[in-house]
Amino acid sequence: MTLTQWLIFILIIQVVHGLGTWKLYIKAGRQVWEAFVPVYNAVILMKIINRSPWWTILLFLPIINLIMFPVVWVETARSFGKNTYTDTILAVVTLGFYNYYLNYVADVSYVENRDINPKSSSGEWVNSILFAIVAATLVHTYFIQPYTIPSSSLEKSLLVGDFLFVSKVNYGARIPMTTVAAPMVHDTIPVLKKKSYLFNDDITKKKTSWLNKLQLPYLRIPGFEKIDRNEIVVFNSPADSTDNINRFTSDRNYNKPIDKKINLVKRCVGVPGDSLEVRDGFIYINGVKNELPDRAQLQFSYFVQPKSNQFNPQLLKERYDITDRFQIMNNQNTYYFSAISDEALSRFKNHPNVLSITPNKQEKGVRDPSIFPHHPDYNWNNDFFGPLYIPEEGKTIDINLEVLPLYKRVIEEYEGNSLRVEGNQIFINNELATNYTFKQDYYWMMGDNRHNSLDARAWGFVPFNHVVGKPVFIWMSWDGLKNPRWERFFTTVHGSGEPVSYLIPFLVLLFGYYGFKKWRKHKKSK
Repeated sequence: MTLTQWLIFILIIQVVHGLGTWKLYIKAGRQVWEAFVPVYNAVILMKIINRSPWWTILLFLPIINLIMFPVVWVETARSFGKNTYTDTILAVVTLGFYNYYLNYVADVSYVENRDINPKSSSGEWVNSILFAIVAATLVHTYFIQPYTIPSSSLEKSLLVGDFLFVSKVNYGARIPMTTVAAPMVHDTIPVLKKKSYLFNDDITKKKTSWLNKLQLPYLRIPGFEKIDRNEIVVFNSPADSTDNINRFTSDRNYNKPIDKKINLVKRCVGVPGDSLEVRDGFIYINGVKNELPDRAQLQFSYFVQPKSNQFNPQLLKERYDITDRFQIMNNQNTYYFSAISDEALSRFKNHPNVLSITPNKQEKGVRDPSIFPHHPDYNWNNDFFGPLYIPEEGKTIDINLEVLPLYKRVIEEYEGNSLRVEGNQIFINNELATNYTFKQDYYWMMGDNRHNSLDARAWGFVPFNHVVGKPVFIWMSWDGLKNPRWERFFTTVHGSGEPVSYLIPFLVLLFGYYGFKKWRKHKKSK
């Protein structure tokens, strides 16, 4: 739904609420009109049920309000003496319409200064769990989200098994677009392995299903910084779908809600307005070779011919810091190493079992059909790519059949226009177009692991509305053998120099805090 449609829907809900509670408002000593005024009626209701007016805000936050509405329905019934389990169940299963029964049929009286503390241990448990979920969902949705590194795309900067805290406030937190979903999970409910949100993923019904009308338009709370070039960013994969995430045809319609697409982490090597080119595996921005931060290390794949013996994976990891997979390619005993950094390569060349090392680079002008924009006119591959202009909000480019493959998906899918081609003419929203003005910023996200990273070279631009947040902290890290990497606990993601662990200072502060609380409690008891 559009914002206007949502406002109309909310006003209808306000009328439904007023019609079902106005007598209850009167019995609580309030005026009839107070039950009908949007937002204000919620503030008054919080006073009636003896709860904080701050609850009003929670009622209007997507996802969180799914928890808060049943709580308020139950609390309303209890404020008028309906405290049994039956009353509680009826308040919830009728979606609040139990209030109509209390308002028009039941003989109820308002319980002023009601004790809001649970009357049983089970009630205390339910109360605690509900508000723990609300608090965690609030933090997860609008402030900090945990994320685990699943692949070696950014190896050396971020390792497989790193557990991150991703800040949503730096670039601005998105308001959840999928309004009916399970809290604190992404697209799948753990254990049950079921979809965690209400949305019709059938592409033929994407625009007609009533479930999809529950989607909010894209909204973002303003952040305090923009995405800088070479920053590591978490974002929703533009290519994710319920169909096949690895099929990147440029004219394909991806039928999954934006905020429920799979989360990925890559380095933003190109920002809006940049001209990007890849030459021999190295990125050039506006004609200048891009220099990565000192913590980053580029990795490329190589063919290695041994003298005789096989290579020991554990030895290569410990002595040469070669952590990605390698395998025998043919009967000549040639090995394929998917990722080796320059630093590791300089030492690995002297390995007593190495006869020769050959870079696995593609030639310029040889087209790789798996590479964006997946069009025969563009002979691009992993190592030679571009030049390519990265769209910037408000900027206008000439549009013609030559550049259309690069921006067709931006114009149609990401910016919601209709597009058709008739002969040599391009029509956008049924009007002849010779230029196009972009509606939002776009970014180019790539891995440092140049030959073992599924990134923008496969799917193209990442729109700003797909950006989730900025990784800021590694709070825990485990290697592939499930051994802790203590030196990475409580380290920062960005910055220069070797990462410094703040685990010991954190533990000192934590134990100091609990020690102080215990001492203060002991002192008060005396």
